[in-house]
Amino acid sequence: MPTTGGGYAGAPGVNAVSRGVADWLCLAAAPSFAFMALLTAFAGGADMICLAAQDASPFSGMTVMYVLMSVFHSAPWVRLIVSRRSGTARGL
Repeated sequence: MPTTGGGYAGAPGVNAVSRGVADWLCLAAAPSFAFMALLTAFAGGADMICLAAQDASPFSGMTVMYVLMSVFHSAPWVRLIVSRRSGTARGL
């Protein structure tokens, strides 16, 4: 079966391996954004350099964006937890 991107259509297990890697890679986004939110909140972001933002809350700007990105990317974690509790894990 030919592919359009010059991939490895004939190699056995490559599609399964890449799907497994993608399943685990999608789990990396939410913790990464959560860590960046904590780092920005406690270490100060680039907006703290600005003199106008001296009295601003540390929970504004980039911190809020990172928290929202973490929430939006938490769906794979919810699916993993639900599948583990129901006993129907998809190979994760």
